[in-house]
Amino acid sequence: MLIVYYSISNGNTKRIAEQLQRAAGADIARIETVKPYSGSYNDIVEQGQREVNCGYQPEIKPLNLNPADYDVIAVGTPTWWYTMAPAVLSFLKSYDWTGKTVIPFQTHGGWPGHAIKDIKSACKGADFSHEMEIQFDETGGAELVTSDKEIDAWIAQVR
Repeated sequence: MLIVYYSISNGNTKRIAEQLQRAAGADIARIETVKPYSGSYNDIVEQGQREVNCGYQPEIKPLNLNPADYDVIAVGTPTWWYTMAPAVLSFLKSYDWTGKTVIPFQTHGGWPGHAIKDIKSACKGADFSHEMEIQFDETGGAELVTSDKEIDAWIAQVR
């Protein structure tokens, strides 16, 4: 299994991806944009809204691992304006998902929106299992709202 994730600000999605990676013994790769986001949290939120609204797909750096080499790929994203982060969309649009099993997971601050549905739409030809929505506090902070017990149960199902 390969875990591919994008994370910014408090690193909530990174935290969950690494927790899954430790438990499953999977490989892991972080999606990074060629041009990093900069400015305050609010600046990034506003830029993210503009990008989501126009379907923008930022250029991303090559991953250190090739998703084509894996049958099962967990894809993690923070929720940006009710969907996946634009960098995750760039990643998903650059691979053939036919015959792969995708495990979509998202982190959010109380508004999960349609990120999981959108991941599924972007991964044409894939099967899906063990989707998960993980809530953190609504201020963009790092305090978990979803219980550790729920996260542990999800991880146990995935591995």
